[in-house]
Amino acid sequence: MVLYEYPFNESIRTMLRLEHLFDRLGQLLPRDAAVDHHFALVTLFEILDVSSRADLKSDLLKELERHKSQLVAYRSNPQVSQKTLDDVISRIEHAFDGLSHQAGKAGVSLSAHEWLMSVRSRISIPAGTCEFDLPAYYAWQQLEGARRRVDLQGWVATLEPMAEAVQLLLQLLRDTGAPHKVFTTGGQYQQGIPPGRAYQLLRLRMDGSTGLIPEISGHRLMVSIRLMRCDADGRLRPAAEDLPLELALCA
Repeated sequence: MVLYEYPFNESIRTMLRLEHLFDRLGQLLPRDAAVDHHFALVTLFEILDVSSRADLKSDLLKELERHKSQLVAYRSNPQVSQKTLDDVISRIEHAFDGLSHQAGKAGVSLSAHEWLMSVRSRISIPAGTCEFDLPAYYAWQQLEGARRRVDLQGWVATLEPMAEAVQLLLQLLRDTGAPHKVFTTGGQYQQGIPPGRAYQLLRLRMDGSTGLIPEISGHRLMVSIRLMRCDADGRLRPAAEDLPLELALCA
C-alpha cells in the first residue's frame, strides 16, 4: 500500500515539506561518502529556505499550545488513559520549551557562519562547488566521514527544536483521522465535507501495484480524487478503473 497525503492549508504544507527534508537528512547523515554529506548540506540549506517564514516559529508554538489545552481538558476523564495523556502532554511541553527558548528563527545562527554561507551561495549553481570554485569546501570533503559528520551534526542541532515540534504536531494531526474504505467510480471519487468541519490533512492509501497515481484536490466543501496513469511518454492520463481506497480526513 502506498500512502499519499494532501494538505488543506499552507501551514500543514510547510510542515510536510519540513518533515520530508528532515527525513532525507536523517538518511544522509549516518553515511560516510562525501557525496552523501554534500547532499546533506543541500538538504540543510533547503530546510533553511522552507523555514525562512518569520511567523513559522510562532505558528508552531500556537499549535502546540492549542493541542495542550485540548488534551488538558481530558484530565480526570475515566475513559482516557491518564498515563498516556500525561506522556503526550509532557512531549508537547518539551517541544514547546525547546522551540520557545531558541532565539530568533530556526537556524538563524547558521547565517552568521561565513564558511557555510559561502557554500550556500554556490551550491544552487550547476557544478558551482567544484574544487576551483570553493577549495575550502573541497578540502572539507576530503576529511574522514566521521569528522564531517561531527560538523554536520553541530549545524543540524540548531534545527532540532523545530524538527521535534513539526514531527509531534503532524503525529497529533494524523492521529485524529479515522481511515475508512471508499471506492472510485470510473476512476473518480468525490466526498462532501460537512459544514462547520475544518479538516487540515487528507491521507490516502492505495494499492501501488496497480500503477495508478491519485490526483487529489480539495477545499472546505469537497475533496476530489481522480486516478491517473503514466503513459510511455511520461504524461499522466485519466484512468477509468474502479478501485478501493483507504481514506482519512484529519482535523
